[in-house]
Amino acid sequence: MKFTMASFAALAVAGFGSAAFAQDKVEVRVMWYSDGIEGEVMQDLLDRFEKTHPEIDVVLDNVAYQVIQEQLPIQLASGKGPDIARVTNLKEQAEHWLDLRDYVEDPAYWEANFGDRFDWMRPDGSDAIPGFMTQLTLTGGFANKTLFEQAGVEMPGDGATWDDWIAASKEVMESQQLPAAFAIDRSGHRISGPNASYGANYIGDDRMPAPIDDGTMTFASKLVDWTNQGLMLPEVWVSAAGTTYRAAADDFINAQIPFYYSGSWQIANLSTKIGDAFDWVATGSPCGSAGCSGLAGGAALVAIKYTRHPEEVAAVMDYLASEEILREFTERTLFLPAHKGVVEAGGLNFQSDDPNVAPALDKFISASTETLPFADALPAWKWANAYYGALVTRISQVMAGEISLEEARTLMDQDIADQVSAASQ
Repeated sequence: MKFTMASFAALAVAGFGSAAFAQDKVEVRVMWYSDGIEGEVMQDLLDRFEKTHPEIDVVLDNVAYQVIQEQLPIQLASGKGPDIARVTNLKEQAEHWLDLRDYVEDPAYWEANFGDRFDWMRPDGSDAIPGFMTQLTLTGGFANKTLFEQAGVEMPGDGATWDDWIAASKEVMESQQLPAAFAIDRSGHRISGPNASYGANYIGDDRMPAPIDDGTMTFASKLVDWTNQGLMLPEVWVSAAGTTYRAAADDFINAQIPFYYSGSWQIANLSTKIGDAFDWVATGSPCGSAGCSGLAGGAALVAIKYTRHPEEVAAVMDYLASEEILREFTERTLFLPAHKGVVEAGGLNFQSDDPNVAPALDKFISASTETLPFADALPAWKWANAYYGALVTRISQVMAGEISLEEARTLMDQDIADQVSAASQ
């Protein structure tokens, strides 16, 4: 074929046009962690989004929860990070979230359906739209019903205390020759509902952190005693250092413990991995001297203000926050919905054939009415994570025999004060 100068010119134009088209495709990166199957569901939803928005390439970066807790804050502090992230540390990092109000299609829709929890994720006094709760969560317990039945031990009923549950679980442990009676996730957040149940309060009258109180120390002392007695699975807390998170879900899934305290987000994970190996039930939160409180919360999908593509980020967020898509996400992931319209419409068709799932969801819904006012205040409190970090770090050291409980109390107060001081510099 004979090429003329005009032919070369045409090819050049076509080539530049192709390059320009490729460059026009905007990449939006989402940092995502999963407790169960929600990462798979999210990938499917984003694949469908890309088919109707070919100009946007959404990359879902699946990471461990530890990355969200430990590495993302470092990125944010340096003015970097993904475009969107799924996070649980909402209030403390609020300065890094992008206000979507000027970018989403209908701010009024966002206010109507998510507005009652915006204060969980935005600076005090702000009217920003930072993102939305992908689901609500509530801390609470799970029991291996099959193990209790095999041991001939009756599961404690409504109003049972922490002491009741640990005593019953000890019987099962001994009968079935298990490594431990129970475990709680290694998390200051996870023990804050139980702390509240024993009268703890972290929030001072000035909204600043209050000194570690007797309610907090009561449950901390129980945890240490139960660990020393071999009742709480020690490696969950002692095998890690600092604020490192460790869940005990796999220990429960592998039938190593009859009682597990975690939260509603584990339902899909337990259903998927346990299958028909044994029957399990949600128990709600055991009671202390002040009540039977779990701690409400959840994970939010937030836009990061350092993104170079706020319009495209808003398009992704509008899609994921739409009632139809969020309803599907809720039904497939077995989460408690955080969208007001979805809640009011009802009729959720949770996609599970597991007979353990529906009763577990119902139990968490009923337990949500028993949370104490202090626990309800924590999600929107700026210093919650400073408190959580101090709790898990120092209580673990007591369990490991490195310090005493009284030393831990002093060090926790100092840790929290240091966090407040660092934040004010």
